[in-house]
Amino acid sequence: MAIKEQKVNPENDLGFGPQPVIKSQPLINKDGSVNVRRKGLSFFNTADNYHTLITMSWAKFWVVVLSGYLVANLFFATVYVLIGMDSLDGATGTNTFQHFLDAFFFSAQTISTVGYGHISPRGIVANSVAAIESMIGLLAFALATGLLYGRFSKPSAKIVYSHNMLVSPYKEDGKGLMFRISNLRRNVLIDLDVEVVFSYNEIVDGKAIRRFFPLELERSKVSILTLNWTIVHPLDGNSPLADITPDELERTQASFSVLMKAFDDTFSQTVHSRTSYTYTDMVWDAKFVPMFERDEEGRIVLDMSKINEFLPVQ
Repeated sequence: MAIKEQKVNPENDLGFGPQPVIKSQPLINKDGSVNVRRKGLSFFNTADNYHTLITMSWAKFWVVVLSGYLVANLFFATVYVLIGMDSLDGATGTNTFQHFLDAFFFSAQTISTVGYGHISPRGIVANSVAAIESMIGLLAFALATGLLYGRFSKPSAKIVYSHNMLVSPYKEDGKGLMFRISNLRRNVLIDLDVEVVFSYNEIVDGKAIRRFFPLELERSKVSILTLNWTIVHPLDGNSPLADITPDELERTQASFSVLMKAFDDTFSQTVHSRTSYTYTDMVWDAKFVPMFERDEEGRIVLDMSKINEFLPVQ
């Protein structure tokens, strides 16, 4: 069965235009990032440095910080050795390696403004280098502190999505396309608004173009996210997917982009979350396993480990 013809609205294309999907490349990645590789930028382009440092993983961030700290100390240690070890009072090294270690640890004390006093600079040149290094250290540590604070204070939504999108029984003798979400944090999200955009390749005049259609949801808004939320698109007569088959979804490289926004009560700001599903993530004739149960006191217990669990149905 073909995808039911819908009225095309250019405003629904998510900014990708009519470019078709090839080789099953998603438009939006699972982590919410846009699957577009950019080139043609200058090697020395600095427009994205702050954003990169704020959004990169914690592991990469600490590698960048520690690498910068190590490179700076290696550089200044080399400068002190080249000036001459007689310019560092208190250096006790007897060979080249020990001289370099003395200069390296003196640099580490200077750049952090600790200055234990065991080694001190002597002469105008050494004192000038130490003064420059201490100033650079103050600026660098202030920058690192600002970046660290920015990473902790940046408003974000930690929404966990089910790995699969299910085609499940819905109401009486009906079916629905559904996935579920939950809040990974303990904070309160209010006024949640979710949009699901279905896209597929269509051949028009012998040329493949991409079509985008927002799917009508059973419920697109909730006032507060306390448990999990199963988001359902009814596969009824109004759905472009009412009679769709797995083969048709694969042939058209179909995908579903999920866009969510909510108000974070902790930051008092609106936060966003995105993900996507492709035809390979769909499971037919299955239903989700309930995520919550009751404890001995009757209180609801939400089991986050069950968000991806489902069972087949006839």
